[in-house]
Amino acid sequence: MNLTRGSEEKTLRDARAWIIVAATFVSLAVIYGIWYSYSVLLVALVRHFGWSRSLTSGAFSVFVLIHGGLGPVVGWLARRFGSSRLFLIGGLLMGIGLALTAETRTWWHFYLAFSGITAVGVSLAGWVPAVVLIQAWFPDRFATAMGIASAGIGVGILGFNPLVQILISTWGWQWAVRVEAILAIGWLIPAGLWLIRDPPGFSVPRVDRPAEPGERPPAYWMLPVALKTWRFWGVAAVYFTGNLVTQMLMIHQVAYLVDHRVSPMLAATVGGAVGLVSIGGKVGWGVLSDRIGRETTSALAFGCVAASLGALILAGRYPDSWLPFLYAVLIGLGYSVLSPVFPAVAGDLFGGPGFSTIYGALYSVICLALAAGPWLAGKIFDLTGDYAAAFWIGLGSAIVTPLLLWLVAPRRPNPAPRG
Repeated sequence: MNLTRGSEEKTLRDARAWIIVAATFVSLAVIYGIWYSYSVLLVALVRHFGWSRSLTSGAFSVFVLIHGGLGPVVGWLARRFGSSRLFLIGGLLMGIGLALTAETRTWWHFYLAFSGITAVGVSLAGWVPAVVLIQAWFPDRFATAMGIASAGIGVGILGFNPLVQILISTWGWQWAVRVEAILAIGWLIPAGLWLIRDPPGFSVPRVDRPAEPGERPPAYWMLPVALKTWRFWGVAAVYFTGNLVTQMLMIHQVAYLVDHRVSPMLAATVGGAVGLVSIGGKVGWGVLSDRIGRETTSALAFGCVAASLGALILAGRYPDSWLPFLYAVLIGLGYSVLSPVFPAVAGDLFGGPGFSTIYGALYSVICLALAAGPWLAGKIFDLTGDYAAAFWIGLGSAIVTPLLLWLVAPRRPNPAPRG
C-alpha cells in the first residue's frame, strides 16, 4: 500500500513539475519576447524622436541595470516567499510600465516608464524567479529542464519581433507597446494565480541550527562564503563576457541590417529567425551539457557566436543574399547556450539552500554585461558611424568566454564549506 501511494505521489509530483515547466516556458516567451523586441523598437524610436543611438540604446541599458541590480533581492524574495507571488506582482508592474511607456513624450518619460517601472516588473517575474523555481523542482536534471523552459524565450523572439514590426508599420510604435502591455498582464497574472506553484514543502532550509552531539554539520553554500572564493568571481567573469557579446548583437542586429539596406520587415524576420533557431538550441545545449559537460558545450556554442559576427559583417556587404539568415542560425545557436548551461554552472558549483541569493548576485553581473553591450555598441556607432570596433570587442569576448569557463571547471567544484 505504501509503495503504491509513494508511486502515485511521485507520478503526481512529476506531472505537476512538467506543468510548471510549461507555464514557465510561456511566461519567459512573453517576458523576453518583449525584452528582445526592443531591437525592433529601437529603430522606430530613433526615427520618431530623432534620438541618438546611444540615448536610445542607453534606455535599454538602464532598464537592464535596474533589472539586474535587483537580482540578489529577487533571489532572496523567491526563496523566502516563492516564485508564484513574484510572477503575479511582476506581471502587474510590467503591464503598468509598458502602458506608461506608450505615452512617452520625451526621453526622460521613456526612461522612467520603461527603464524604471517595466524593469522592476521584469525582474520580479523574469529570469531569477524562473531559475529558482526550476532548480527547486528539478535538482537532478536542472540543465535539461531549464533548457526546455528557457526555449520559451526563443518562441517569444520568434513571435514578438515580427509582430511588433507589423504593429509599428500599421498603427505606430505606441500601439505596439500597448499590445505588449496587454499580453504581459493577460498571461502573467493568471499564471501566477493558478499555474505556477513552488514545490510542496518549499521553504528556506535552516542551516544555522547547531549540530547535535555526534552529528556532522550540513554542507552548504551561502552568499558571504561564496563571495570569498575565486570560482565565484570566475563564474562572474564568464557571465559578463558571454552576455556582453550576445546582447550587443541581439539588440543592434536589426539596426545594423537596416543600415545596410535590408528592409525593416526582413530585418525583423531575421531577428525572429534567431528566436526560432534558439528554441532547439536551448533544449539541445541543456541536454548535451548534462552528458558531456558544461565546458565542452560552451566552447561549441561560442564558436557559433564568433562565426556569427563574420556572417553579420558579410550580410551587411551582401544584403540581398542568404547571409542574414546564416547569421540568424549561428547567433541563435550560440546565444541559446546561456539560458540552460550558465545557470547550471552556478548550480554545479554553489548548489544548496543559498543558491537563490548566490545566483541573484551573479545575475547582477550578467545584467552589467547586458547593459554594457548595447550601450557600448550604440556609443561606438555615434562616435565612428559604424559598428566595426564594437564587433572586434564582441569577437574578443566570444573567444575569452569558453577559455574562462575551462578555468572555472564546474565539473570539478570545490567541496561546500561545513558548519
